[in-house]
This record gives sequence, structure tokens and C-alpha cells, in this order.
Amino acid sequence: MSEAFGLGPRTNPVFAPSYHHSDRCYPVAYVQDGGDSFMDCLNYLEHLFKDGRLGELILVGIATEKRNDEYTPWPAKSLLEGRPPFGGRGREYVYEVADRIKPYIDGRYRTLPEPEHTGIVGASFGGLISMFAGYWRPDTFGRIGMLSASLWYEGVMEFIRGHEKLPPGLRVYMSVGQYEGAYKQGIQQFMTPSNLEAYRIWTGEEGADSRVRLHMDPDGTHDPIFMSRRFPDAVSWLFDEDGSGAAVEARAAMEQDARTEGQAVTAEGIRGIPETAGPAYRISGTVTWNMQSESTGRVYRISVAEPMGPPPEGGYPVLYSLDANASFGTLAEAVRLQSRTPRGITPSIIVGIGYDSDSPIVTDERFYDYTVPAAAHELPVRPNGMPWPETGGAEDFLDFIELQLIPRIASRYPVNPEKQSVFGHSLGGFFVLYALFTRPHIFRRYIAASPSVWWKQHVLYKTWEVSKPFLQPFDLQRELSIFVGTEEKPAMVQDARDLYAKLREHRHLLHAELHEIEGEGHVSVLPSLVSPLLRLISS
Repeated sequence: MSEAFGLGPRTNPVFAPSYHHSDRCYPVAYVQDGGDSFMDCLNYLEHLFKDGRLGELILVGIATEKRNDEYTPWPAKSLLEGRPPFGGRGREYVYEVADRIKPYIDGRYRTLPEPEHTGIVGASFGGLISMFAGYWRPDTFGRIGMLSASLWYEGVMEFIRGHEKLPPGLRVYMSVGQYEGAYKQGIQQFMTPSNLEAYRIWTGEEGADSRVRLHMDPDGTHDPIFMSRRFPDAVSWLFDEDGSGAAVEARAAMEQDARTEGQAVTAEGIRGIPETAGPAYRISGTVTWNMQSESTGRVYRISVAEPMGPPPEGGYPVLYSLDANASFGTLAEAVRLQSRTPRGITPSIIVGIGYDSDSPIVTDERFYDYTVPAAAHELPVRPNGMPWPETGGAEDFLDFIELQLIPRIASRYPVNPEKQSVFGHSLGGFFVLYALFTRPHIFRRYIAASPSVWWKQHVLYKTWEVSKPFLQPFDLQRELSIFVGTEEKPAMVQDARDLYAKLREHRHLLHAELHEIEGEGHVSVLPSLVSPLLRLISS
């Protein structure tokens, strides 16, 4: 695609296809590690250039033989015994690029030298030093690419928290994989949480979210294959001012993620977006994928609102919420807002369990997953006169949550196993109570809103009586919170009261509370309990 000219051992420029056939001036991206990130996808970049999906630019690879010195902002001890410490000469390196290499490139080639046309991009430690280039020399570098940036490095998050705002005019692209650092024991285990926290700090300022883009790779590990895959999207978004190229590449990335995850659905969504439409609304800091039950083959849409800030001592609290098609967005926005520092609630993870549907209530699926088997004569006449959907999948659904979903979340995030909660509404509330009575070891807190205690002729009472003799007090007592609106059907309110009265007799096994929400009905009760719910799970 391009012609490469070696300018000594330090630089390796690569030129856009039209450079030698025009008199145009071009933006420039300086890329760490000799340009490995773009060399690994050079043919694809050529395709994007020629197809008009990526604006042409000059790419300059900058080599180093001392990346642990030149890519670190200050000295730090080695992570491995017998290895040299990190040298911390990053500021010298950044100033060399800004004051020696960039003037050389600008003087020799047709460049657009202004900061808004000059980027610096890197992966791993290269992404870390690219970030500092934005802080230290915003007069030179206005476009920052951070591919799996090593923000775990000692003192970096303290630096970011202390500065909070990005320099004016800076535009930042970030990417990180869900599994980066997941299997590390030391400070590197905070790789992904650190990137997420940095993103939330930088987008906390009004209007700043338009200057920062984060891509979360649902299967990504700390490997070049994932880093280089994000390079085209990074330069597209950083240098395409009107966003059109970024939209094309973001859509392609979503489609690739969908194939990788087995029809996963990202936060932006894939289907139903017209080619001329703007980007769909999304909730920052959330990721979504589809997950199949190994025992039944049923598919669930799993949505995760990732935590604001580093994990507290012991790990993040986690809330597993049913009916995620209806409730996840509300919970995700609420926890994102309420866990903001300095006086926010404890950062927590929200895991929504839903279905691959645009409907907020996926009736047939939830009737099966949230219930125990019930014959027609054991159920009242359905309000619409239609037969009841298939029932009886609660045990299989519990298996999926306990044996597949919870371990997967624990492998991706540092979680606190003693602060796991589950929340369900209506039939979901029935399921929460059934889970408490049959598998109290899974969660610490069980939260049932407007629970369908009536299901199968109040079978929950029988379940409780059968299970009770086998329940033993836990080191950390199990907690149940029942919520119900005072304007719900009188039978629903009375059922909640009666069940609470029954369970109060067994305080040595269970701490139960009943909350009656004044003036709320069966559906309107949900927004009213969001804040109390978040305080419960994070306490």
C-alpha cells in the first residue's frame, strides 16, 4: 500500500496510498514499538484506505530497545524477582518524540503539524506512555490511542484521579479486553478495572464523553492479536472529525464481536440500525453478550454494568438481576451515577440476565425459567383467558446461574463472594424466594419485589417447610428483603405480609425485612426501590 522509509533505527514511516500522487498534507500518527500495531494489520489498513472507510494518514513507527525504561512514567520495582526495575524515563522519551522526531518528520514530509492532526498510539506499556504524552505535551499530541494500556502501573491511577480532567482538546481512544489481568496475582490483575475507572473519570466532566471512546473486547486477553485488531478503529475515530468513518468501523467491530461471541449483542446493538442513522443510545461502562446453558441449550442475554472505581477490600459486590430486558438499563444508570466519588456508594457490578428480544417482558421464556412445574388445575384462570405458558425450569435456570454465570463473572472481575445478591420482580420474586429456600449458599442477599407467592397454590410455603430442617446458620446470615407497593392487588400485598410474618419466626436462620412502598403499584414499584436496592447490595 505504501512506501516505507527508514530514518535510522528510531523511526519507520508508512505513507497513505495517495501521498506520492498528490500535493496534500496528511495527519500523522506516531506509533510505539516500531509500529507493530499497524504492521500487523497493514493489508487491512490498505483496504480501508482504498475503500474510503478510513481517512488517509501517515503512520510513523518509533522503535525502542528499552521500552521498560522509555515507556514508564517514573521508576518502579520489578514485578518479577531477578528482573531489572522499571526505569521511568518516559518523560524524556515523550519530549524526544515531540521535540526531535516530530520536527524531523514535519520538515521532511507533507504533514498537518497541529495537535488536532497529530496522534500518538501504543499498546500495553506503549499505550501507557501515549496517555502521558497527552498529559505532558498536549501542545503537540491531540489524539491519543491507548490499546490495552498498562494503567495498572504503580501510581498511575493516583495520577489520573489527581488530575481528573483531560487537557482541553485532547481526544482519546481506549480498548481493553475483559480477560486482561484476570489470571494475574499481583498488581496486573487490575488491568481492566483500571482502564474502566480511567474512562469513567475522564467522561465524568460534562461533554467529555464525546472526546473519549472505550471499546471492551468480551473475550480479549493481553495479546497482540486483540490490540492490533483495534488499531484501525482507533485511528479512524481519532482522526475522523465528523465521526462517519468511526461509525463504519464501530459497526464492523460490533459485527465481528457478534461472530466471536456466538451472536453476542453489544451495548450499541446490531440489528435495526439504518445505514443513515446516528449511533444508537448506549449506557457507558456496560457490556453485553449471549450465553448458552450447557444443560438446556437455552440462550440468555447477559448484560454487565461494570463498576466505577477500583475494587473495595474483598472485591466488588455483585447484583444478579432478572428480567434484564426491563430493568437493566435503570439499574446500570443508577449505579453509574450513585457510585461516583467522593461520597458515592461502594462501586458494585450489576449483572442483568435477560433474553435476546426487544420486548421488556419476555413472557414465555420467563414463565419457564422462573417457575416450578405446575399443572393447569394448580393455577388460577389466566387474566386473558389463554392457557398458561410452559412452566417448570427453575432448577435448570438455577444451575445455569450457579455453575456457569457466577464463575464466569468471577473470572472476569475481582468480586467479593460474600456480597453476592439476586433480585427479581413478580414471577422473578417467586424465583428469588425459591432460590433462597432451596439453595441459600449461592447468594448472601435475596431481594424479592412483588413476589408471586400465589404460584402453584402457594407452593413456597411447602418448599420452606421441606427445606427448613436442612438449613444451617451461615457465618454470614442470609438476608431477605421483600418489597411490595401498597397500591398492588390486595392479595399480592397480603401474601407478602403473611410470608414475612412466617419467616420472622426463624431469625436464627434468616434476617427478613418487608418494605411497603406507599402509592406504588405492581410495575411502578420498580423505580421506587432502585436506590434502596443499591444501598443493600453495597452495604
